[in-house]
Amino acid sequence: MKIFRTSLILLFISLIYSIAVAQDEPTAAWQVTKFDITASVPAANDRALTARALLTVRNIGRGAGSSLTLRINPKAEIKAASIGNATATFRAGDIRNELQLVRITLPTPVAPNTSVSVTLDYRLPVADNSGLAALSPAGSQFLPLSFWYPVHSSIASPRGADVAPIRLTINGVGSEQQVVSSGRGNGPAFDQTLNAQPFFLAGNWDVNNGSGDANGVSAFMPKGAGAEERKQADELIALATSARTFYAGLLGTAPDVPIKLVAVRRGAGFNEGGTVLLDAAVFRRTKIDAASALLISEAVARMWVGGIAPVRGEGFGVLREGLTRFLATLFLEKQFGKDAANAERARERVTYATIAKRDAPLSRTLPLDSTYYNSTANKGAMVWRLVERALGRDALMTVLRAALQKGASEPEGLNLNSLRAVIIERGGEALKTLLDYELDQPTDTDLIIGLPQQKGAQWVAALRNSGPADANVNVAGTTATGERLNVQVNIPARSFGEAVFNTPARLTRVEVDPDKIYPQIDYSNDVMPRAAQAEDPLVEANSKFVKQDFAGAEASAREMLATSPRTQEARILLARSLLAQSKTDEAEKEFRAALDERLPTSFALAWSNIGLGEISLKKGQAAEAARRFNEAVRAEADYASTLAARNGRIKAEATANAAAAPDESARTFIAQLDQAIKSGRKTEIEAFVVPGELTSFVGGIVGSQPEIWTTRVIRTEQLDANRLAADVQITTRQLGRDGAGTAVLILTRVGGGWKLSGIEFFEVR
Repeated sequence: MKIFRTSLILLFISLIYSIAVAQDEPTAAWQVTKFDITASVPAANDRALTARALLTVRNIGRGAGSSLTLRINPKAEIKAASIGNATATFRAGDIRNELQLVRITLPTPVAPNTSVSVTLDYRLPVADNSGLAALSPAGSQFLPLSFWYPVHSSIASPRGADVAPIRLTINGVGSEQQVVSSGRGNGPAFDQTLNAQPFFLAGNWDVNNGSGDANGVSAFMPKGAGAEERKQADELIALATSARTFYAGLLGTAPDVPIKLVAVRRGAGFNEGGTVLLDAAVFRRTKIDAASALLISEAVARMWVGGIAPVRGEGFGVLREGLTRFLATLFLEKQFGKDAANAERARERVTYATIAKRDAPLSRTLPLDSTYYNSTANKGAMVWRLVERALGRDALMTVLRAALQKGASEPEGLNLNSLRAVIIERGGEALKTLLDYELDQPTDTDLIIGLPQQKGAQWVAALRNSGPADANVNVAGTTATGERLNVQVNIPARSFGEAVFNTPARLTRVEVDPDKIYPQIDYSNDVMPRAAQAEDPLVEANSKFVKQDFAGAEASAREMLATSPRTQEARILLARSLLAQSKTDEAEKEFRAALDERLPTSFALAWSNIGLGEISLKKGQAAEAARRFNEAVRAEADYASTLAARNGRIKAEATANAAAAPDESARTFIAQLDQAIKSGRKTEIEAFVVPGELTSFVGGIVGSQPEIWTTRVIRTEQLDANRLAADVQITTRQLGRDGAGTAVLILTRVGGGWKLSGIEFFEVR
């Protein structure tokens, strides 16, 4: 037994030694430094993209490389591979992390600091259209997350996805459509000098190139855009132009790359290399909404952070998501005022609070983690705010400018670890302790305040810090007369403190960290006295409203506004609760206050107009009600508000005798579609549907052939030059069950006639 144990120990020691030697052994490591992709959009009857991707890949490791693995969409059919001009041996088909591996044997080993050119020829079938990949006669698009092109490092990589300058050529797009990608375009070709990921869209747009200071900023509006949409495009262009100027003042000269704001039906929110995809509804709203302003602001910031200097290395999300959100909020404060910026920070805090107790360390969070975008963007922005407070804004921007300049010229790019070391060198040991906790550990801080107690001529509130780093916080107190007092307190890590207010006046309310600088696992105990409320007060208030406890919902909404007066969701809920109680004048005042916000949410735009529309109907002003409901429809905020707005618009137009006759060609098409649906034959139904769209709907119809399917067109609305929305009433009988309800069908003009391209609402029960 003793010999056996000795052998095991020797074997264990040998294994450890072998692993150590293997880890120290020089190996190759690959980094893409240039994309050159030529792709062809197929003819109408083919549903596959064909492409040739030429990647310049550099060995940044310490050893020579004899093989290279690329990753691509699992459905891609690899036809050929080559190294330089020579055919290469490859093996494809293995799937890992839902991506296909293409293992290529290099004819000769590639030495460190040497580059090699790798070419893949492939075909990528697209069965169902989505926001990531779509092939359609009405428009096509391929975004990076569809993995339509080969990469070495994907989003699952600890160092982040491959980014590099790009040459992109898209062939096969008809003369009636335009191709959009990032960078400068010349016909079907685009050259992007920033570090970015390849993508493209093909479709129809009206282009607004702005004027004056907007040089290089364009808006790709929905085709056939009217005067109001063009005015909104001017506002969006002006916003992006101001953001570019603002960041140039903070971070250095703006990159000479065009900024494009592109209206899309799907894929809104994506941005890369100065190109931003916006929902087409953004151009139809009466004001720029908060989410769109933030998206554009972040997209422009990424032209520096990630564009000029590629973001690489562990913890890249802290830079790509968190730093850009921090910078964007600084810009929003400059552009729209402190209240708008504080409202955005409050949304970040509320959103982050939903995952704070299950969050992973920021420096090790990857896009495959379910909390990645919430955590790296929202908590990340809070961490950068802490750094700004410690160093000062000017000092922080000096550090960032130097890091961007260095990252633009070195293979490691803009790297969190390197940047962190410089920040700690300037900020000292206290900042090091704070960053070690905020970046390398899950959130554990909870700042708690007790009821204020009078002690002689002072009032004292007990404080507690559950986190592993000291918290230097402001504590606010409010007297019975409404006077606001502030004291600065340092609460030691995992310890207690006191906030001492030198006043004999009675304190009725105290709050720790009122500006919410620190990420916490629980914000509800920051205030004393605390109102009895659920963990999420907005959910509780909405629950009361749904249960028709309108007085209770009103009270809850007022409590939220007392502590967070810029919470637009609470203001809308208050207004709707007042209206439900027939407190019309008070409700109207709150709805108008929400609309008057400098940076309203789309939610506030929609529900405020719905509320004012309902009030107008009560006053017998049907035409004004129809206008308000129409504004709410155009806002396209969420399912509930848009459905309510569409129903309200139909009612108001009927009351005002202002309902326009439905488009006759659309009505004829829908009648023919009814007949195809009743046939139950797949080929007949598909002839009326845009290829690649609504495959589940078609399959469901075929699987349960309707005995009755009758569609009555109530109203039609031209969305753009090639799309139309039809509000319809549908009556059905399927599998012996009767059904009836409303729906909104989206028709797209293809080849001179209508085809069904979407069903936005389907309330048939």
